[in-house]
Amino acid sequence: MMFLVAAMGALVASHLVLSNPVRAPLVKAMGERGFQGAYSLLAIVLLVLVLVAYREAPRMPVTWDAMLPVSMVIASVLTYVATALFMASLVRNPGLLGANVNGLSAVTPKGVFQITRHPMMFAIALWSLAHVLVAPSPRNFVLFGGMIFLAIYGAHLQDVKKNALHGREWKTWSTRTPFWPDVTKAASLGAFWLHALIPWLLLTWLHLWLAQIPAGIWWFFPEAAG
Repeated sequence: MMFLVAAMGALVASHLVLSNPVRAPLVKAMGERGFQGAYSLLAIVLLVLVLVAYREAPRMPVTWDAMLPVSMVIASVLTYVATALFMASLVRNPGLLGANVNGLSAVTPKGVFQITRHPMMFAIALWSLAHVLVAPSPRNFVLFGGMIFLAIYGAHLQDVKKNALHGREWKTWSTRTPFWPDVTKAASLGAFWLHALIPWLLLTWLHLWLAQIPAGIWWFFPEAAG
């Protein structure tokens, strides 16, 4: 378990440190592409270590009985919402690496950006929260709890970085689109609610084969998944 805690701690710390405090001097020394390459390589290596540590961590008893219909329904809804948010985040997202933000201050947020300006980060957070809800074991608290923290605090750090890099463009954009998801604007996802259905069904179906536990609709109809 300590290996998992250390690996997850290293992954979180590397993202937090490299996102702001030492980014500028490293970019100056390595160039933007060199820095992004090194950043990505380190992230991949640490993520692999986290997954190895997670697999080797002891399967300790869960904190509460989560394999109940109500828990599975809530987790299924969370993962479905996360899938829709993630898919929408891939379209015209000014927060993505290398996105053009020129003129962003004059843009009126539409679609998912009426819900949050960080749809990808909150998709990761919701997906992780669903896993904690239905599998509240110590190793899941470490893995998925770390992912929730990394996603939400990482979204904040993205704002800090974008403000420093783009000034007025990002600051004005931030006043027009919320940080925390506004659930009253859920309809703004539009067709992505439908587009998310097939990927969500596939991912939850794969969950049975990868984790030996049915998920989503397959939890209620496990024979259909098999």
